Amino acid sequence: MNITPGRIGSDAPLRIAVIGSGISGLSAAWLLSKRHEVTLYEGDARLGGHSHTVEADGVPVDTGFIVYNEAAYPNLTALFAHLDVPTKMADMSFAVSAEGGRLEYSGHGVRGLFAQKRNLANPRFYAMLRDLLRFYREAPRDAATCAGLTLAQYLDAGRYGAAFRDDHLFPMAAAIWSTPSAHVGEYPADAFIRFFTNHGLLQLRDRPLWRTVDGGSRAYVRRLLAATSATLSTGDPVTFVQRLDGRVAVGTRGGEARWFDHVVLATHADQALRLLDHPTADETALLGAFAYTSNTAVLHGDAGLMPRRRSAWAGWNYLSEGRGADRRLCVTYWMNALQGLDAARPLFVTLNPARPVRPEKVLRTDTYEHPVFNLAALDAQRRLWSLQGNGGVWFCGAYFGAGFHEDGLQAGLAVAEALGGVRRPWSVPGESDRITIGIPVATPRDVATPRDVEAVAAAQEAVV
Repeated sequence: MNITPGRIGSDAPLRIAVIGSGISGLSAAWLLSKRHEVTLYEGDARLGGHSHTVEADGVPVDTGFIVYNEAAYPNLTALFAHLDVPTKMADMSFAVSAEGGRLEYSGHGVRGLFAQKRNLANPRFYAMLRDLLRFYREAPRDAATCAGLTLAQYLDAGRYGAAFRDDHLFPMAAAIWSTPSAHVGEYPADAFIRFFTNHGLLQLRDRPLWRTVDGGSRAYVRRLLAATSATLSTGDPVTFVQRLDGRVAVGTRGGEARWFDHVVLATHADQALRLLDHPTADETALLGAFAYTSNTAVLHGDAGLMPRRRSAWAGWNYLSEGRGADRRLCVTYWMNALQGLDAARPLFVTLNPARPVRPEKVLRTDTYEHPVFNLAALDAQRRLWSLQGNGGVWFCGAYFGAGFHEDGLQAGLAVAEALGGVRRPWSVPGESDRITIGIPVATPRDVATPRDVEAVAAAQEAVV
């Protein structure tokens, strides 16, 4: 393949490629383009990654990113304010329908808890509630002393019962992380508790208010793209990233490879590793520590994928069918409640349906991948920043944090600031506290120009 090097000059803006147009890539390209020549690559024809709004008979519905709250998403809140993105309140209630409706309840107060009347005389249900209250009270205090334990080990040590684990905590976490409930127990206990505490999920009162983008997440994607001067390359997937002589080549399936001063890989960790030509041992070890689960998201109107009792319906609904090894699990989002849509036509998004959705009710099917956070992944996460800038290659993504929009945004902004000598146009408390930031590994090329020296200084300032 013929690769033509680009012109590089110390007094000129850097030529930077950003690969991936999820929240990490969009934010990095947007901020970097304020000062540099940026090309944003997206293999799909659609930009936005997990920010994906589709039409259901003219009604905009999100099937990926849906909600946020201002306390736990400070940079996203600031970005929306900066871009004047319209938002509105969302109903973030939670419900469980276990074993085909054998047990059902929701978090809508007493009425929701006892939507199934026999819960009033169910000892297992009361045992779950007692453990729930104890966990919410004691877990935040224990977060500092349970490092090295998985969540399952922490629950065993605290003698928490199966009812609390199987009928509440694991289903709620599975709904939040879009992961099978069987994997939830492998999550590091300290990280799990910190996440729940930071998101206000361990508060019985004064829980944070959740919001959604009015008109769907595409509204913020469009505004962010309109505010960037980056050149867009869509529909032509990148096939390799190659470092050579202090520069980086990016090749695509259908085009001629191009040279850049730096490349930002704003993809999933495993995708970044596959794209690298001759990855280093550290890149292989740290990026390779992250596994991903593939989740099928079905937009539909089949109420059979909701709790059987209408009074138990909630914004997020965890359902299971069968028992033991044959148990099938899924999560259904009631989009009318989450996005304030007209209730005349019920709209649902179900992840990995536990039973087939009625074909005539299916509106759309998509597939999303989510990172799996176990002890190995969390250990690698603490060292990810050491990879930054090696040979002009940088990394960002939601896997730098807890896998959510704020994590991806923090990673994208932090990389843009460290690489480009630019600064986000707002200041918020804990602006990078959901990711681990360190000083990039510098190479002679990385500190060869005044602009690069300024970038390293910006990274040091961010760490302090």
